[in-house]
Amino acid sequence: MKVEIITSAQNPKIKDLLALQEKSKERRKKGLFVVEGRRELLHCVEAGYEPYAVFYCPDIISNADFDAVVENCDCNYYEIPQHLYDKVAYRGGTEGVIAELHCKEMSLESLKLKENPLVVILESVEKPGNLGAVLRSADASGVDAVIVCDPLTDMYNPNLIRSSIGAIFTVPVATATSEDTIKWLKDNNIKIYTAQLQDSEWYYDTDMKGATAIVMGTEATGLTTAWRKAADAHIKIPMLGKLDSLNVSVSAAILMFEAVRQRNV
Repeated sequence: MKVEIITSAQNPKIKDLLALQEKSKERRKKGLFVVEGRRELLHCVEAGYEPYAVFYCPDIISNADFDAVVENCDCNYYEIPQHLYDKVAYRGGTEGVIAELHCKEMSLESLKLKENPLVVILESVEKPGNLGAVLRSADASGVDAVIVCDPLTDMYNPNLIRSSIGAIFTVPVATATSEDTIKWLKDNNIKIYTAQLQDSEWYYDTDMKGATAIVMGTEATGLTTAWRKAADAHIKIPMLGKLDSLNVSVSAAILMFEAVRQRNV
């Protein structure tokens, strides 16, 4: 393994790394994104993402831990001192390793579904933190796929990766228009259950044991008319206080684990 040592923040490689972290335009232009942390990078490599460059700080990460992360990775390696790592690290406590990786296409065609799949649909999600939290719950509940329709956030946003603690790589994810996703669900005989307050039944009275898609909208505007019309059922969560909605990630987690409960009774 050939390693180049970088000591200056003015090095072009460091400037490129920072640009990829900060600008979605750079990520799209170069087809690269940044992952920070040993655990996240392991998830990423295991999911088939190919590293382009790895930056590491030997003062923070041990040789054994570093070797375990980059085993069989054919890419560029850069050793940086701790003062420089602290400058480029997106957050603290990330175990001394940051990597640039090649983006992958997140298409409906890339999804491989098993019998009676459980799919979560998020329409026009805007906040990376919300999407990251949904992905964590999707991983925990064994969801087969998460589809983000008409996304308003970059799927390789560092905040999304961080908040998902790597679940963006452990759960199959696709992006598509709502129109294409509805057609895909219908073609695959997957029931569409939209989470909404109007004309709805309690979520626990809805049969989720078969092929199921749970569809969530934004907290501000809810779902578009296309989803409401396409739905096989409208479902809701009881609200016993004075407010009429939960954070989308909390609502999604409740509905996902209800499907798990039904499938394991």
